[in-house]
Amino acid sequence: MEAAQLRATARPIPSVTGALRAVEAVLLGGGQRTARRNAWTSVLEDRRRAKDRSDAQYVLEAAATRRPHAT
Repeated sequence: MEAAQLRATARPIPSVTGALRAVEAVLLGGGQRTARRNAWTSVLEDRRRAKDRSDAQYVLEAAATRRPHAT
């Protein structure tokens, strides 16, 4: 009998994110997992809106303190 030849196949190394998602899938039910993702999406959206407000406030304050040009 001939020895079976083994071929090395390149398997991607799992990322930390992928591993955490796999653990999450095992530990949490589908509904709770969806709720957590929705909550995180809300946090990111709140951060984006806060940055937009900060940027708008900066622009308004800069416009209010600007001196009129001499004519």
